[in-house]
Amino acid sequence: MNQDLNYKHLYYFWVTAKEGGMSHAATRLGMAVQTVSAQVRLLEQSLGAALFKPSGRGLALTEAGQAALQVAEQIFHLGEQLHTVVHDASTQASVRLAVGISDGLSKLAVRELLGPVMEEPHLRLLCHEGEFDDLLADLALHRLDVVLSDRPAPANPNLKLYSHALGHSPMGWYAPEALLEQARQKFPHSLHEVPVLLPTAHASVRLRLDQWFEQQGVVPRIVGEFEDSALLTTFGSSGMGVLPASELMREKLSQGYGLTWFAPCEGVQEHFFAIGTARKVQHPLVQRLLSPHVDA
Repeated sequence: MNQDLNYKHLYYFWVTAKEGGMSHAATRLGMAVQTVSAQVRLLEQSLGAALFKPSGRGLALTEAGQAALQVAEQIFHLGEQLHTVVHDASTQASVRLAVGISDGLSKLAVRELLGPVMEEPHLRLLCHEGEFDDLLADLALHRLDVVLSDRPAPANPNLKLYSHALGHSPMGWYAPEALLEQARQKFPHSLHEVPVLLPTAHASVRLRLDQWFEQQGVVPRIVGEFEDSALLTTFGSSGMGVLPASELMREKLSQGYGLTWFAPCEGVQEHFFAIGTARKVQHPLVQRLLSPHVDA
C-alpha cells in the first residue's frame, strides 16, 4: 500500500461517489469514462482496498469506500473554504479566536465567560461545540485556541494541556410560573412531586446534583434529561419542569425565560475552566480570557 496520497485521484473518486457513477462523473469532469475509471483504480491500489462494488447497472460504495468518502468530504469542504479564508485574512485586520465549548457547559454562562474578549473591536470569533474529549483532541492539534469547560483537563502525559480556573457559581433551583408555588412548598421534598429537568452526565455538575439528592433524602420526579443546557432551559421555560442552574444566570433566566429562582442548591457549584496548550497560551485573547475570574 502506497502511503503517499494522490489528491487528484481522491478528487476523481469523490466526484464519482457524489455523482453516483463513472459516466456522470466523467460528464462533470469533462473527461472520458475510461480515464476516470483508471484514476479511481489507482486510488484503490494506493489505499489497498476496493472503494466501489457493482450494484445493478451502476456502482455502490463498499465499506472502505464509505470511510474514504467521509474523509474526502472533510478534505474538499476545507478546500472550498480556502479562498474565503485567505481572502478574509488578507483584507481584514481581524483577530481570530477559535473556542471549543464543552457540551456540558451552560450556554448562558459561555457569554459571561467570553465577555473579556468581546471588547476586541476586530474579533473574529469561531465557536465549536462538542464532546469534551473530542475538543481536547482538537486543542492538542492546535485546531482550537482554547476550550471552555465545566471541568479541568484530565491528567494525560501524551497531551500537554493546562487548565485555568475561571471561577465558580452556586447552583439554585428555578421554576416556571405554573410550578413556582408547588415547588416552594416543603422544598426540597417538593421535588418528589413537581416535574424535574436535569442535565445528563455530560455535565460534571450532574454527579454533584445526584449526591445532593441523596443527602437530602429526595427521589426527584425526573421527566427530562438534556445534554444541551440551552434545550434544558427552553423546556423549563415552556413549563415542563423545574430545573437547577447557576445563580450567575439568575437575572437572565428571569428576564429572558420567565424562570424564577425559588431555592438554593446548598453545597452544589458549577465550575468554569479555560483549557489551553503551552503553545497557544500566549494568544492575546486567551490571555485576556484568563485574566478575570467569574464568581456569582
